[in-house]
Amino acid sequence: MKKVPWMIVVCEWIWRGILANWCWFVFTVLGMGVLGFFPASVALFAIVRKWMRKDRDVPVLKTFKEIYFKEWKRSNGIGLVFYGIGLFLFIDIRIVDQAMTGFLANILSFFLYFLVLVLLLAVGYFFAIYVHYELSIKGYIKQSFLFALTSLPSTILIVIGLTLIGYLINQYPGLIAFISAVAPAFWMMRVCLTRFKALERRVLQHN
Repeated sequence: MKKVPWMIVVCEWIWRGILANWCWFVFTVLGMGVLGFFPASVALFAIVRKWMRKDRDVPVLKTFKEIYFKEWKRSNGIGLVFYGIGLFLFIDIRIVDQAMTGFLANILSFFLYFLVLVLLLAVGYFFAIYVHYELSIKGYIKQSFLFALTSLPSTILIVIGLTLIGYLINQYPGLIAFISAVAPAFWMMRVCLTRFKALERRVLQHN
């Protein structure tokens, strides 16, 4: 079999990444943002996971659409839980900022913002967990928060990677259309797969 030139391979991967990124934007908008974010992100993470597991010829648009509509109801059901928690924290922060002052207010604000950070991390872990494991709705939510609270090395790697991606996009805003969704998904999925494999090996050793 004739070997494909490396430049063609690189261009193909760049196009796949751009297409996945555009799919995420389009399908998020189709769901009016709030109802499109979770199924679109699930579809994006699922495709990225397939790439990392050597399923590199997966048709991006077709696969994205299939996963998006298949997981629309369940992923949004879980998403509403996360949105609800976020709204509750937002209201609490507003109350503390407007109705309280002094040392206690500072402590409460710090604690609430910490919970917001945990929530954001849990949402990030959720997508990786959702496309990798078969769990109940309660199980997905529980495991998302457990990973956010107990996987400190993975969390640090994720934060570093996302910070670098954010810095790059801030320096070159034109990249928003090309990597703003797929690059974070790729990095988080890579870190999470390493963490999942380590946990699975530990379970096998104990059995």
